[in-house]
Amino acid sequence: MKYLQDINSPDDLKKLSITQLNEVCAELREFIIEQLSHNPGHFGSSLGTVELTVALHYLYDTPYDRLVWDVGHQAYSHKILTGRRDRFATNRKLGGLSGFINPAESEYDTFSVGHASTSISAALGMAVAASLHKEEDRHVVAVIGDGAMTGGLAYEGLNNACSQPNNLLIILNDNNMSIDNNVGGLQDYLVKLTTSSKYNKLRHDVYQGFLRRNLISERGKNRVLRFNNSIKALITREQNLFEGFNIRYFGPVDGHDLPGLIRILSNIKEMKGPKLLHIKTVKGKGYEPAERAATEWHAPGLFNKETGERKIKIKLNQPQPYQDVFGHTLVEMARENEAIVGVTPAMPTGCSMIYLMKEMPGRAFDVGIAEAHAVTFSAGMAKEGLIPFCNIYSSFMQRAYDQVIHDVALQKLKVIMCLDRAGLVGPDGPTHHGVFDLAYLRPIPNLVISAPYNEHELRNLMHTAVYGNDGPFVIRYPRGAGEFADWRNKPKILPIGKGRKLREGKDAALLSIGAIGNNGAKAIELAEKKGISIAHYDMVFLKPIDEELLQEVASRYPVVITLENGTVNGGLGSAVSEFLCDHHYTNVSLHRIGIPDTFVTHGSISELQQITGIDVEGILAQILSLFSGKEKAPTVEVVASGTLYQKRRITTN
Repeated sequence: MKYLQDINSPDDLKKLSITQLNEVCAELREFIIEQLSHNPGHFGSSLGTVELTVALHYLYDTPYDRLVWDVGHQAYSHKILTGRRDRFATNRKLGGLSGFINPAESEYDTFSVGHASTSISAALGMAVAASLHKEEDRHVVAVIGDGAMTGGLAYEGLNNACSQPNNLLIILNDNNMSIDNNVGGLQDYLVKLTTSSKYNKLRHDVYQGFLRRNLISERGKNRVLRFNNSIKALITREQNLFEGFNIRYFGPVDGHDLPGLIRILSNIKEMKGPKLLHIKTVKGKGYEPAERAATEWHAPGLFNKETGERKIKIKLNQPQPYQDVFGHTLVEMARENEAIVGVTPAMPTGCSMIYLMKEMPGRAFDVGIAEAHAVTFSAGMAKEGLIPFCNIYSSFMQRAYDQVIHDVALQKLKVIMCLDRAGLVGPDGPTHHGVFDLAYLRPIPNLVISAPYNEHELRNLMHTAVYGNDGPFVIRYPRGAGEFADWRNKPKILPIGKGRKLREGKDAALLSIGAIGNNGAKAIELAEKKGISIAHYDMVFLKPIDEELLQEVASRYPVVITLENGTVNGGLGSAVSEFLCDHHYTNVSLHRIGIPDTFVTHGSISELQQITGIDVEGILAQILSLFSGKEKAPTVEVVASGTLYQKRRITTN
């Protein structure tokens, strides 16, 4: 690296010539490719924004000027150029850099991101704040793209941007994942004309002259702007959504032409009012395998950088990921029942709905990054007699909470909501951990909420949701592989709201929900060797909860332990506590095991389970502490940002 090794902040970029900056872009790409080949991360999107990132940090005075990224997938170059190059090898590892933008990590990271479509709203808030603080020299730039323009929040931000006095610049990074406009000679000419500083000075002077002579008002200005936009649309034969919001639009332009980007950004930098620059980029730019297959190279895992061969481990005769069991089971069920359809918000590969899409493309729907729409769209289909399986990552379902209540539960519609990546998910960290779903869904009337202990139970629950229930049904399951190599059981319909006893015991009862119960089972076996006999119950359903089972447990055991891969507040432990209180079981000692009341950092799933005390050793230590008094219950340490991160060791003497 001739230049990159000496760039420790954006100030170092400003010392270089345009030619040298092009070399920096090449070195950035090589660095990202090298690093991600052996430390997996979000690959294609960050390669596509190299020139944009260099141009922005070269022209703007960051971090005083605010640069707001939408979805951290695009921001690896940003991290590398802002003093984190030497730590980039720790990306997404425990105690290392976050895979997303994190203000606790750097002053250059202005706003936490992980869920899409937030940048315009956040940046608009910053732009309005700058105006109110009289910081007229502070620029605010929102970068949105990689499919995020399909999210409704982006359009709410656009709508508000045109009604608030601000100088916000929105950059639409269009990598063909959302919007696709034609680029032609006339369009190039118009871009050069409308971004020209002379043209915009003339335009401003004419407008000011009209204002001084009372020939135009602010309201009249908007009418003229709309008229100008109509003329431009007529000439180019293209309708422009953004100009419909009265936001000045420039583009599309080549997002990999660094000198061109710098020229255009320089010209519009001081322009007043909200504006949008539309750039065209190639996802995976500079690495041919990624350019050819953008979806596969979004987050490709380990790969050989020389050959482009992805190091995918094919697991034969081993347990398969829960999402694959879901995907194959959905296809089986759809073959037998023509009413079954699938819905996913931009995650067909991640949630394995791709199998249904390939076999029955007319019955599987990818609605883009639009979780709220996915739920209500599913509700509309259910109203007309279809049976939608709406598969959304647990953490993303948070964005559709109102729709679950208002559009599904209130109307008792038969929407089967499959929450993938429930619980701790690993390297993606606190924005992606699906630890809140049990707590936020439990208060909603009419919902059935369930979690499978293993793959057989997942298939059973999918069949139960279709053939054993007439209303909304939630199935949550974790990231990662299950328990069985032979997972194709013959599915059966389960009794709604009934748990099952897995093991007898004398001293205490452990009540678990979901696959985390397998950790509990192993801990119970180890406790047995130390003379402590623990009964084990798999609750299966959080709602309706099995009250007969709870009565049996409360009347037989003085100690009850609950275990869940979700926040300890509001989930299974809280439900059992409420039952014991409501039924006056005052002699029962309840101990809840789950995710503590804090945001958990990124790391491997096994590391994070250890930190939070829901791994086998952590569960065992907590069981032993209830009986021997010798072992300490596991403790956690929390950094100032409120993110759980400190590894701790548990002893189980």
